[in-house]
Amino acid sequence: MKLDRRILFQRATSRDDGFGQALEWHQHGTDVWAHKADVSDAERWRAGEVQAHITTRFTVRATAFTKNITPKDRLMFDGRTYDIFGVKEPAGTRNRWVEITASARSDT
Repeated sequence: MKLDRRILFQRATSRDDGFGQALEWHQHGTDVWAHKADVSDAERWRAGEVQAHITTRFTVRATAFTKNITPKDRLMFDGRTYDIFGVKEPAGTRNRWVEITASARSDT
């Protein structure tokens, strides 16, 4: 697998902005080498996804840090913010890889 992209994770903290709780996003850890694979349009159509989003799978090496990434986090790649909605260990990889499925708006 070719890890030829750098991604950065962000984690939210909550703060009181005077009107209620607001989320502030901050860099979480350092940037990580990743493999990037966009989900095909047919796959998105079967999943019922019709909005202007890019769905992408990022694969990273399994480390203590990457194993603790959750859908509450988000990632940054190539100037776009991706919301994470899936984190798993791909079948048969025996603790070597973490696959992160995320989506970003394609019209921004």
